[in-house]
Amino acid sequence: MDCVFCKIISGDIPSYTIYDDDIVKVFLDINPDANGHLLIIPKKHILDLNDMDEDTLLHIMNIAKKYRLILEEKLKIDGLTLIQNNGMIQEVKHFHLHLKPYYKEKQPLKKVEEIYEILKSLD
Repeated sequence: MDCVFCKIISGDIPSYTIYDDDIVKVFLDINPDANGHLLIIPKKHILDLNDMDEDTLLHIMNIAKKYRLILEEKLKIDGLTLIQNNGMIQEVKHFHLHLKPYYKEKQPLKKVEEIYEILKSLD
């Protein structure tokens, strides 16, 4: 299988991983629309929403809620958009949920490495 997200999960492609458990991986988008743009992906290859089981979907949404709070605390975001594409508009054919931060004041995009340093220390 030639899935970029499966390669990230296996470690063949590096990522700025913020969270990892048995079910999901959370990492920074390398082409962010905003500072703190995260992706949540299931570790099991699941094509899209139609193929998603309810337990995994619930886990993904609970992780999204947790990271909304972390983004508010660490990056002082003012809002968050969740985006999940299916069908022809889905670039990577592996379910992924975008967490796109919103800021009242326009923020210059920082380097992904800089955002990673801020988010990786969650204590």
